[in-house]
Amino acid sequence: MVDVRNVSKKYGQRNVVEDVSIQIVKGKITSFIGANGAGKSTLLSMISRLIAKDTGDILIDGKEISQYKSNDLAKKISILKQTNHINLRLTIRELVSFGRFPYSQGRLSEEDWKHVDEAIRYMALEDIQYKYLDQLSGGQRQRAYIAMVIAQDTEYILLDEPLNNLDMKHSVQIMKILRRLVDELGKTIIIVIHDINFASRYSDYIVALKDGKVVRKGMTDEIIEQQALKEIFDMEIAIKNIDDCPICDYFS
Repeated sequence: MVDVRNVSKKYGQRNVVEDVSIQIVKGKITSFIGANGAGKSTLLSMISRLIAKDTGDILIDGKEISQYKSNDLAKKISILKQTNHINLRLTIRELVSFGRFPYSQGRLSEEDWKHVDEAIRYMALEDIQYKYLDQLSGGQRQRAYIAMVIAQDTEYILLDEPLNNLDMKHSVQIMKILRRLVDELGKTIIIVIHDINFASRYSDYIVALKDGKVVRKGMTDEIIEQQALKEIFDMEIAIKNIDDCPICDYFS
């Protein structure tokens, strides 16, 4: 379990994350939602230790993240940020193999390559795995980076806007794959996502942030309802039930 206790982060005089306490349930998908600037990505980065928290505690399976050695933490938790820039001419297969670094230190074993192959297959990249990243569309490149995270084979997977640059077809494909990683392999996924209908359809739990604070948290059907969404987004959002899933109509 990820246990976030009274965590805060300030940039200058601005509280980006303020006194946040949440628990992330194992073996489920938890989505962070909220408007731009709500603190979602900063909170995700602090959970992964990419950004240092100012105050509070973050425990992964009962151990404070500051107590983990970097390599041990990289075997426990993986993260994909919004922007990924690697200034090397790599093939998809080479990129995905980077996910094995915590285990191989660059000297990949047969077992490491097995994880690489599985990740490439999960992301349906077999046919283009030898293409270079600069030959790919934005959506293909995003899928390659997600495959790299999958190859890392961590129990906890953190994804910051993984649907960036993806069309509808591939966005659905990605979310279905994340659902499979949870349901079939027991992974725990935390995802920052803007599309609340994807959050509604594929999440087990939702944490809603506003101005750096948690304003709502709970099971998905507790959050995807009119009063909660009005508090989170300052909008009147109609809810329609489609196949027993609440879908938000925010176009009216």
